[in-house]
Amino acid sequence: MSFEFKGARAFITGGTRGIGRAIALALAEAGADVAVNYLRNRAPAEETRQMVEALGRRCLVLKGNVADHEHIHRMYETLGEEFGGLDMLISNAASGVLKPAVDLTQKHWRWTIDINAGALLLMAQHVVDLMGESGGKIVAVSSLGAMRAIPNYTAVGASKAALESLVRHLACEFAGIGINVNAVSAGTVDTDALKHFPNREEMLDKTLRRTPAGRLVTPKDVADAVMFLCSDEARMIQGHTLIVDGGYSILV
Repeated sequence: MSFEFKGARAFITGGTRGIGRAIALALAEAGADVAVNYLRNRAPAEETRQMVEALGRRCLVLKGNVADHEHIHRMYETLGEEFGGLDMLISNAASGVLKPAVDLTQKHWRWTIDINAGALLLMAQHVVDLMGESGGKIVAVSSLGAMRAIPNYTAVGASKAALESLVRHLACEFAGIGINVNAVSAGTVDTDALKHFPNREEMLDKTLRRTPAGRLVTPKDVADAVMFLCSDEARMIQGHTLIVDGGYSILV
């Protein structure tokens, strides 16, 4: 399936590396202008900008914390000024504390929930005006930890479960104004984020052995799923979480 997004405007949070960058490049290849967000490291953001511009599309680089209302307001003001509106919002930025449940503090919990689930609510509240009467697409990036227990993943898994629930509720509220809200749940993807797991190699090996497709999920696999949910072909899909894991989660 070939997607055409010529003239569309997309905002990808955390769109400077890994899955986020793959989504930004896929949308740019299909003709969309994109804005990518980063919090601390500008170098990957500039690399992404150069890659998008090499495809002949425009790329805005926005610095900000997606869990901070003022930062979001400022980024959306820039999007309105520079793009004049928005057609797609990809909520991909993620963080969180990887610790056993007994070691989690209230600060750990609040940070993880705010950045992984709360950010979608704040961004969705702002994006309605930018999408306007023509509507648009919102896609959140989740993970299998939302429904499966993973060592040290308590806070992150709970935040992803909250994210998927929020997607369903937003879908019900936004469907009537022409906005589709869905999620993509990715299996184990070997990105920079996985380097924070102390058992990274064990996770990769186990996932590879258990995946019916015989290989790990790549950032492009996730980006392709996002492209579908952003397309007109997905116009009647609302509140759905599309699992991209090569069949891993169907095994008992």
